[in-house]
Amino acid sequence: MDIVVKGRKTEVPERFRKHVAEKLNPERIQKLDAKVISLDVEVSKEHNPRQADRSDRVEITLRSRGPVIRAEAAATDPYAALDLAQEKLEARLRKQHDKRFTRRGTGRLSAAEVADVVPGVATLNGNGQPVREEMEDAVPTTRIGSLEVQGEGPLIVREKTHSAAPMSLDQALYEMELVGHDFYLFVDSDTKMPSVVYRRHGYDYGVIHLNADQASSQDESGAGGAGGALGG
Repeated sequence: MDIVVKGRKTEVPERFRKHVAEKLNPERIQKLDAKVISLDVEVSKEHNPRQADRSDRVEITLRSRGPVIRAEAAATDPYAALDLAQEKLEARLRKQHDKRFTRRGTGRLSAAEVADVVPGVATLNGNGQPVREEMEDAVPTTRIGSLEVQGEGPLIVREKTHSAAPMSLDQALYEMELVGHDFYLFVDSDTKMPSVVYRRHGYDYGVIHLNADQASSQDESGAGGAGGALGG
């Protein structure tokens, strides 16, 4: 098995190359995957002082006659980053190894495979310790009502559900004036369509009807939805 160490926009000391060869023990890796052909280790450095806590990044790419396996990590120095990346690599190798073992008919679920079956479970390394993932790269998701918001996405501060007795357009205009809004959502008693009446310029009003029966055909034809501005 060949181990190739290279630097991206940085020099790789000979001492570190020797450390990589010792750390990524070929015999240990080949016990998990006997089809390994090569290991590529790429070292890069971030010169931004604001990212000093993760200035050195190590990416390990394992190539074999099976799927390519890759693990990467960042830390304050390349040696610490290599340790983290090696943990991730071995965890993924064990997961792949245990999947092959399980498919041969044992019927047992390995610890490394639990994360695939049970959501929210931590991935474990070969010593049974949680694998530290780079949580800073993950985008937090918050559920607000029926909407999942990622990161600092749009914030829904209120969600309401109203009963919708069908009414005429005149009645909808009248009730819009009663509540003092610039638009009013209703079900048109003549067309039976969900509709919105809205205030335009001066004393003009507009109305939008949604035809649910044509929704599927519009999706197939690529036609746009009713998401335009109400003031148009």
